[in-house]
Amino acid sequence: MTEHVNSYYAASANPHAPYPQLTESVQCDVCIVGGGYTGLSSALHLVEAGYDVVLLESARIGFGASGRNGGQLVNSYSRDIDVIEQRYGMDTAKMLGSMMFEGAEIIRQRIKRYAIDCDYKPGGIFVALNNKQYHTLIEQKAHWERYGNTQLELLDSDRVREEIASDRYVGGLLDHSGGHIHPLNLALGEAEAIRMQGGRIFEQSPVVKIKHGTPATVITEKGQVQAKYVIVAGNAYLGNKVEPELARRSMPCGTQIVTTEPLQADVAASLIPKDYCVEDCNYLLDYYRVTGDNRLLYGGGVVYGARDPDDIDNLIVPKLLKTFPQLKGVKIDYRWTGNFLLTLSRMPQFGRLENNIYYMQGYSGHGVTCTHLAGKLISEVLRGDAERFDAFAKLPHLPFFGGRNLQIPFTAIGAAYYTIRDRLGV
Repeated sequence: MTEHVNSYYAASANPHAPYPQLTESVQCDVCIVGGGYTGLSSALHLVEAGYDVVLLESARIGFGASGRNGGQLVNSYSRDIDVIEQRYGMDTAKMLGSMMFEGAEIIRQRIKRYAIDCDYKPGGIFVALNNKQYHTLIEQKAHWERYGNTQLELLDSDRVREEIASDRYVGGLLDHSGGHIHPLNLALGEAEAIRMQGGRIFEQSPVVKIKHGTPATVITEKGQVQAKYVIVAGNAYLGNKVEPELARRSMPCGTQIVTTEPLQADVAASLIPKDYCVEDCNYLLDYYRVTGDNRLLYGGGVVYGARDPDDIDNLIVPKLLKTFPQLKGVKIDYRWTGNFLLTLSRMPQFGRLENNIYYMQGYSGHGVTCTHLAGKLISEVLRGDAERFDAFAKLPHLPFFGGRNLQIPFTAIGAAYYTIRDRLGV
């Protein structure tokens, strides 16, 4: 039995009963492979539309990135809209830009409709460590406002110190339409909503093969599902064998998080007085927030190829203390790592393997919100409207150079280059 990793999220998860393992042959309209946000969002939109849905998870709901991430609702994509305009043209940019802020709103709607207890707090700040990054935030504000985000506030050096008790930043951009959550509790709440709407969820049911055809057959270790449609939503935890073509186009990468002991309420409130979440503008960025029980949760760093670091504390705690030196001596209660899926373009990959087999993956660090958009788009496709899904599907899904053997060193070299640029402020 594969259980959740030993994280703060698993330790503070809402009470939940496990879902059964698939041990028989069943039929349905839609079979979804993966119990993270992509699969959960897809399943919930589809059961609400009246589809008979079976969702298969190899471990536990939210086992992967959806239950381990920083918990930040960050709008847009890993490549922002100005890059999309330059690279793919204005028609594509207008379509993708019209969806940039939709994922976070879907999450807020889910929380409200299904009364999901996941410590939701509004507002997130992008912080600049140098003047170049600050000017980039000024440009980002203008770009996002062109696409309809009217909830942005530019923070100069004095204002950013009012919001964050740190001397590291020269400025920031506050997005009031962002926010943060307990990600595992959101996943568990969405799974319960699927069950309440009649969807069937099976845990500890890893998929070993998908037989293409009409219907398609999804084979697990102890059972199988025949379905009119299949949605492959395993993302960084799908592996190389189920659909090898998807593995060629993406690379799992690890990120690390630590969580402190509970802080005194006044200390926690002094760090980020309005309880926003924060991420910096570095290429290999750091991110942090205060949890619902007054811990500082701090994450960052990337390990290419999804290798676990030997000592997460040595990697993250110096960054935490550089940001908040007033926390010197604080005890770390939890530390863990998790994988996200990187694409060469840094854009999500949506598409079809067959006319009835779809995939959505590769959010490149922007998965919390974009996965929820993805679920809405796939429900539109199955109901006959593919326009918005196809705006993503038409983007080139490039394989990494040199296959799996060379993609890690090539990407790590690129990351080292950008790390030097971050440090030099160029």
